[in-house]
Amino acid sequence: MQALRPWSGWPLLDADSVRQLEPQLQLLSQRPLMESAGCAAAQLAMAIAPHARLIWIAAGPGHNGGDGLEAARLLHQWGNEVIVSLMTHPHECSPQLKATLQRAQDAGVRIQKEPPEIWLQQMDERDLCIDALLGIGACRPLGPDMRHWLQLMQSCPGQVLAIDVPTGLNPRSGHWLGHEDLNALPIHAHHTLCLIAAQAGLFMGHGRDACGQIWLEDLGYRAGSFPIAPSAWLNMPYTPHAKHHASHKGSHGDVAVVGGEAMAAHGMGMTGAAVLAATAALHAGAGRVYLSLLGAMAIDNAPQDVMQRPWTHLDLEKTTVVCGCGAGKSVIEVLPPILQRSAQLVLDADGLNALAHDKALQTLMRARAKGSTVITPHPLEAARLLGTQTLDIQSDRLKAAQQLADQLKCTVVLKGSGTVIAAPECTPHINPTGNGRLATGGTGDVLAGLIGARMAQGLNAFEAACSAVAQHGQLADDWPAHQALTASRLAQRLT
Repeated sequence: MQALRPWSGWPLLDADSVRQLEPQLQLLSQRPLMESAGCAAAQLAMAIAPHARLIWIAAGPGHNGGDGLEAARLLHQWGNEVIVSLMTHPHECSPQLKATLQRAQDAGVRIQKEPPEIWLQQMDERDLCIDALLGIGACRPLGPDMRHWLQLMQSCPGQVLAIDVPTGLNPRSGHWLGHEDLNALPIHAHHTLCLIAAQAGLFMGHGRDACGQIWLEDLGYRAGSFPIAPSAWLNMPYTPHAKHHASHKGSHGDVAVVGGEAMAAHGMGMTGAAVLAATAALHAGAGRVYLSLLGAMAIDNAPQDVMQRPWTHLDLEKTTVVCGCGAGKSVIEVLPPILQRSAQLVLDADGLNALAHDKALQTLMRARAKGSTVITPHPLEAARLLGTQTLDIQSDRLKAAQQLADQLKCTVVLKGSGTVIAAPECTPHINPTGNGRLATGGTGDVLAGLIGARMAQGLNAFEAACSAVAQHGQLADDWPAHQALTASRLAQRLT
């Protein structure tokens, strides 16, 4: 068993893949998988609540409930005070669950139909609740009884350990089952134990808040040893590389930021977005950074290290272009030549909006060289590009990101809680770094500039996106607690 950290780089499997693996893993195991899973849950329970006086296990009608019953049997044998509430009638159990229930009863475990509400009132912070109600196969909204049990569990002062996934969380999307509201369900676990493999939804959407510390008991699964491909990988951390002594500014690439529409164009100046992207590219180590404002004169607040030059004076064929940051409608005119001529391209913000409404631009995008282009949509921009709704994007972020990557023949950075990086013929990565502090204006412009710098320094589109997204999020995770995170400060902290 191991704790999954942001730098774990672990494969993520969907529920169908886990079910396919179970018979194969059972053949390699010396005891039933459910017994092994219950043992892992019991061991983790004792590790996180070694002084628990009372342990309540809420067990559901499926395999997840069976894992809880096996954990109860062992915890009882180890001398702990355990009560199991079983949310199903024994006659309705599967044969496997019936056998597990019988073993627990034979061992003397106290099993009842209802939550021990009076007993729960006696629990304190030393005690433990184990959520074994629903596992990775959950797909329907919760009924009133289950919601009541979860409310009781959440109101307990002790810790909550969820087996597989916190009940009510969609294991693929990270959304609450049947609800859009952030507070739709009360269950937030302190610890979540994944069995065989972790699920994507634990690292996206509300999963980042609901799961607490994530643990993994692989039960013998090793990526590459079985003919089942992961649905995604956890993104690896950014690793800085020192510049070689025998190098010069031309060795580290040219980045040109094309954007920043003038106020005169549509009544709102957006030059700051382009300046942020240029600042990020500069601090991330690009050899030369150019700022090409659209419809605006040169400005005084750009970093002195950045060269201001009209986009028509750029050598696009030798330049990594970051286009769209604060570009407004002025981007429509410049996009065709940039799509056709730029050596490498990061397309963001208004560039994406223009792309979504112009089939000809999409054709130019698909014609670009393989591995030369990154787009960085947030969920609403992704919905516009796919002609759908934001809810559809968020309900299956992996699918949406891969669909965009395949349609536009480029790398996609679908921003949000658990940013997804996808590209044609690549397994998507889900980024586990970052937090709500990044939900402030301009941080997306910083990310676009950072990706551009990594591409200019020699990484292909997918590698640059994975590296930049990891670094961008890690900076937010390491941000001083007493200091507000702003986009300008974030850009200046890049290395």
